[in-house]
Amino acid sequence: MPWNFLDSSSASVAYTLLGGFVVAYNLVSLVIKERLYMNEVILGTGFGVILGPHILDIFDPRSWTGVTDILTREIMRVVLATGLFAIGVDLPRRYMAEHAKSLLIMVVPTMAFGWFVSAAFIHLLFPKLDFVSSLVISACLTPTDPIISAAVIGGKFAVTNVPLSIRQLLVAESAANDGLAYPFLSIAIYLTTEASRATAFEKWIVISWLYQVVLGTVLGAIIGYLFSRIMRFSQEKGFLDRESYIAQFISLALFTAGATNSLGNDDLLAAFAAGCAVSWDGYFNQQTEHDSFSSVLDLVLNCACFVYIGAWLPFDKFHISEIGVTPWRLMVLVLIILALRRIPSLLLLYKLLPEVANWREALFCGHFGPIGVGAVFIATLAQSRLEAPHDPPQTQEDLLAVAIQPIVAFVVLGSILTHGLSIPFFSIGRHTLTVTRSVVAPPDWLLWVRRAPAPQLDADRPAAPEGADNTIVVREGPQREGQKRVEWPDLTPNSSVVKTDEVILCGLSVMPAVFLTFICTSSRMVPRPPPPSRLLFKLTLP
Repeated sequence: MPWNFLDSSSASVAYTLLGGFVVAYNLVSLVIKERLYMNEVILGTGFGVILGPHILDIFDPRSWTGVTDILTREIMRVVLATGLFAIGVDLPRRYMAEHAKSLLIMVVPTMAFGWFVSAAFIHLLFPKLDFVSSLVISACLTPTDPIISAAVIGGKFAVTNVPLSIRQLLVAESAANDGLAYPFLSIAIYLTTEASRATAFEKWIVISWLYQVVLGTVLGAIIGYLFSRIMRFSQEKGFLDRESYIAQFISLALFTAGATNSLGNDDLLAAFAAGCAVSWDGYFNQQTEHDSFSSVLDLVLNCACFVYIGAWLPFDKFHISEIGVTPWRLMVLVLIILALRRIPSLLLLYKLLPEVANWREALFCGHFGPIGVGAVFIATLAQSRLEAPHDPPQTQEDLLAVAIQPIVAFVVLGSILTHGLSIPFFSIGRHTLTVTRSVVAPPDWLLWVRRAPAPQLDADRPAAPEGADNTIVVREGPQREGQKRVEWPDLTPNSSVVKTDEVILCGLSVMPAVFLTFICTSSRMVPRPPPPSRLLFKLTLP
C-alpha cells in the first residue's frame, strides 16, 4: 500500500522551515541581540540562502508558481505596509510637523543625489544599458529600507551609543523616502516606454506626483485621523475592548494599503501617513504602550520576509555575459553605492540639520541607509510595467527587463551583509583593537638623578600632588539624550584606549573582504586571500 498521505507539498515545507526558524531564533534571541548585536535580518537571509535552490534546494519560491514576481511583490507590500504603519505610530506625537525641515533635507536632496550618482555608475559599469535604463535600476536602489533600519538602529548597541534624535530621524526618513521611490521609478519608466518626452513628463507630474504621492498621502492621513477619532469614541462609550483595540494595528495598516492601492495611489506612503495620523495626539500610544503586539508581529513578518528574500536571490543570474553582468562588476557597484549614495550629500548638508551635531554623526547617518525590502518591492513593480524580454534581448527595454532583478538583488545582498554586520564589527573592534603602553624600569645609573618637578599644564593651576587620581575628563558640551559621558583613563600598565571613529573605519574596511569572500564562495570561485587591514593609531600624551 503506497504511503501517499506522507507526500509533503512545498507549502507545508515552507511553513515548517519558517516556523522552525522563528522558534530557533526566539530561543536564543537575547544572546543574539544583546551579546552578538545581530538581528533577524542577517540571520534570516543567511538561512534562506542555505535552504534555497542554490545550496540545499529545499526552499525555492520560484518553483511555487509561474508568477513569482507577483507573489514576491505582494509579500513585500504586506511587510512594508505594516512596518511603515508601525514606524508612524511609534514616532512621538506631531513628530513629522516639528521635524519637517530636517526630513525634507534628508529625503529630497539625498534621494535625488543618490539616484543620479547610482545611475551614472550603473551606466559606466554596464555600458549596454543606456542612462534612462540605469535610472530605472537606480530608482529601485534609492529608498532607504525601513525594515532593516528599524531592526539595526533599534538594537541595544544603537540605543546605548546613538542619540535618540538621530535614531528617530533615521527611522522617519527611511519610512518617508520608501514611499517617495514611486516618482523616481515612474519618470524613468515613462521615458523608457513613452515615445514622446513631453508625454512622459506630463504623466510624471499628474499621475506620479499629484495623484499617487500627494493624494495617497492625504488619503492615508484622513483614514488614520478618522479611525483614531472613531476608536477613541468607541472606547470611551464601552463598545471596544482592549484586545480589539490592539488588533486595529494590523487591521488599519492592511486596510489603508489595500484601499489606496485599489485607487492607484502610493499605498506605502499612505500607510506611513495613516500611522502618523493615528498617533498624532498621542492617545493611541498611551493605550498601547504596555502591549508588545506590534513588536511580535514585526518580528514574525521580518523573519519570514528575509528568509524568503534569501531563497529568492538569483545567484544563477549574477553572471550574464550577454548584457555584461559579471560578479566583479556587481561587487564594484555595491562598494560605490555604499560609499557615494548617501554619505557625500549628508556630509555637505548636515549643518542644516539640528539633530546632527558634527560630521561624525553625519557620517553615521550616511552609512546607515540600508537597501532591502523596499528595493525588492520596487524592482518587482518595475518588472511588471515592462514587457516580457526576448531571448536574446533585442531592444533597450529587453536589456532592462533582464538586468534589473540581478543587479538589484546583488546590491540588496551586499547592503544586508554590510549593514547587518556593521554593529557586530564595531563591537568586536571596540573590544579587540587596543593600544598598550608598557612601563619599562629605568637603568640603575639613573636612580640617583634628582626628579624634576611635574610640568604644569596651566600657569594658574598647580601640579597635581603625587598619588592623586590622574583621570582625564574630556570636556564636552551640553549632553543630549542618548549620549554618554566619556572618561579617558590615564595610560597605566596594560590599559587601553580606542577611538570610536577609528574603530568605525576599521569595521568598514573589513566589510568588503567579508562580502567578497561570501560572494566568491557562493559562486564557487577561489579568491586570493584579502590583505590584512591595518589601523594606525595616533596617541598624544601630555
